[in-house]
Amino acid sequence: MMNIMMGNKKKEHPDVIVVGGGAAGMFCAALASETGLDVALLEQNEKLGKKLFITGKGRCNFTNACSPEEFRSNVVTNPKFLYSASEALCSQDVIDLFERWGLRTKVERGRRAFPASDHSSDVIAVLEKRLHAGNVKISLHTRVLKLLTAADHKDSFEAAGVEYERGGMRERLYAKHVVLATGGLSYPSTGATGDGYRFAREVGLEVTKLSPSLVPINCKEEYVKALQGLSLKNVELRVHRGKKLLFSEFGELLFTHFGISGPLVLSASAVLGRELEKGSLPAEIDLKPAVLREQLDARFVRVFSENPKKAVKNVLPEFYPAKLCALMPGLAGIADELRCCDISKLQRETLLTLTKALPLTLSSLRGYNEAVITKGGIAVREIDPRTMEAKRVKGLYTIGEVLDVDAYTGGYNLQIAWCTAAACARQLAKAYGLA
Repeated sequence: MMNIMMGNKKKEHPDVIVVGGGAAGMFCAALASETGLDVALLEQNEKLGKKLFITGKGRCNFTNACSPEEFRSNVVTNPKFLYSASEALCSQDVIDLFERWGLRTKVERGRRAFPASDHSSDVIAVLEKRLHAGNVKISLHTRVLKLLTAADHKDSFEAAGVEYERGGMRERLYAKHVVLATGGLSYPSTGATGDGYRFAREVGLEVTKLSPSLVPINCKEEYVKALQGLSLKNVELRVHRGKKLLFSEFGELLFTHFGISGPLVLSASAVLGRELEKGSLPAEIDLKPAVLREQLDARFVRVFSENPKKAVKNVLPEFYPAKLCALMPGLAGIADELRCCDISKLQRETLLTLTKALPLTLSSLRGYNEAVITKGGIAVREIDPRTMEAKRVKGLYTIGEVLDVDAYTGGYNLQIAWCTAAACARQLAKAYGLA
């Protein structure tokens, strides 16, 4: 094995260098070290798992307790790429493994798995404990600057290590196996820089177009500001491009000063991003999706007839929350003083239409500061799906968010991190005859 000079000390190089101490990087390093491999984990932040810490609003929805088939059905981009990895390590395997490592877990609505404490720090603590148990050499405040490669022939390279900066000093660390677990561009406050995409390009790997995903959406309508803070549960969001239905789902939606957010909207952003790049999209919210239009009309007629002398605006709390009660009459062309007995059929039908299809114009996605994940990444055709090794760069592996694979909310994106990291760790062990 090669030796390198680290300062004035001679030090044998590790078997594996993992670049990035997020979910995928920690998991891969922990699993690889359990097989007896000498692993070095390099992280540019002052601590490990900064993005994991804020996941799920600090509760860390770390996977979804579903079958591998259902997991892949919730992967938006390149689900087939994950077939081998997700079959080898399904979500129940992840839950069982974390339990075995000492994390108490629970499964909530939508089969979302959380630490029983509701503290993401417990997930990080368990992973750090495994890293220390495996004698992983953790180097914080260490920013990798470039991959080092040894030319094999014209269209092929071999991983040789990394060049990094720490404490103002540039140094090199060599290894035959390098794992890119650098994450994406989302939440730059957690240290996301997109360096992994640059590293990949520099060694000749294709990187697909990058954009924020699982992110709130800007709207053109001024009236969304009046609804700021209003959360609606069990509504349906529909988005069209001409006659084509691009998105239709039920769930929870939140109005903000710029547009809409909430779980339903984050899911919509995962499929609408590319479409919004072409221009704004008309959308509509069904405020009462469980009630047929005819049934809702009958309720309007009954309430108005039972309160003939009351102003229409004063009976609307029967149908809407307060902020919508203040907004809907104006949108429907109903004057403040109009009594229930004087409402016209046209006005009632307009109110009915607004209830079943409140119009919005989606203009653009919000930025990476608010995005849960990055859409796009290292093209999956460059990567062996069974091992996560780059096909044209021997000894280089890519796992987690840096890959062009993404999913809806609900624990699926962390499951991508776990299963790709596990596939990589298995291959690393095989490379050294340890599995």
